[in-house]
Amino acid sequence: MTPMVNVLAPRRWLKIMVVVVVVAAATLVIINRKAPSRVSKTGTTIGYNLNGRLLRLLVADQPAAWEKGLMFVKQKDGFDGMLFVFPDKDYRSFWNKNTLVDLELYWLDDDRVVGKDFLPAVTKGGLVTLTSPAPANRVIELVK
Repeated sequence: MTPMVNVLAPRRWLKIMVVVVVVAAATLVIINRKAPSRVSKTGTTIGYNLNGRLLRLLVADQPAAWEKGLMFVKQKDGFDGMLFVFPDKDYRSFWNKNTLVDLELYWLDDDRVVGKDFLPAVTKGGLVTLTSPAPANRVIELVK
């Protein structure tokens, strides 16, 4: 007599593994979409005077924060925008990938405004890239 082999066991394990992988992938997507945009050393806002107007700005002073910026932000939540602080003065380019709000950009050489631009939400006009009109070591994005 030959022993009976349970042919359903491998299929059951395959189904379980597929479910586990799908749940893990969905969890990563949700975590990445809800990750805070407030990436800075301190995780807080600062007060910044721009042309006589006091603003509450998140600080992006590290490469991970520069890359993320205000992606996936849908509205102001205790801040007016974000201050990007770079270690050197150079021409800077910003785009609106995954940017869900309109932004007003101020290009700064230290605290001196060297240019101002409008960056629409990606849903309004597709991907747009803007470059500073002069070298800048700081950029402010204000949520409009």
